[in-house]
Amino acid sequence: MIKQINHQDRHTAKQILDVQIPAYKIEAQIIGFDGIPQLKDTVETIVTSTELFIGYIQENKLIAFLAYSKDENEYQICRLVVQPAYFKQGIARKLLKYFMNEIVRHHEKVIVSTGADNVPAINLYKSEGFAFLKNIEVAPNFYISLFERESKIN
Repeated sequence: MIKQINHQDRHTAKQILDVQIPAYKIEAQIIGFDGIPQLKDTVETIVTSTELFIGYIQENKLIAFLAYSKDENEYQICRLVVQPAYFKQGIARKLLKYFMNEIVRHHEKVIVSTGADNVPAINLYKSEGFAFLKNIEVAPNFYISLFERESKIN
């Protein structure tokens, strides 16, 4: 089940971290960069985050989530994270589709970025209709790839 989750609840924030930290450690290995900001998150930074969270709940346990922000011009996917034990089961795709179909309004732009060497994430975004915009150097010799998509009328 996919639903909005309350990251301001400390127990939920801990569950978010229990999914996020192991997943981002694997991403750090894939992209060869351990400076991913989300690796430094704490319960406190999750609780005080201005992002909105939707979670993938299985057997009453959070196993994946998508966090996003919105301004007057666009949405930004800030995190799309799956517990490593559940990798390659289509859960990230389900969360992304839910977000695009149930949360994003018609003809609004969605921006997402990932490490330029994170091939699984890049393939997911491209397969879901996101267009590559550019690579951005965010640390010496480390690049993120920026993608965007406009939502469609259902």
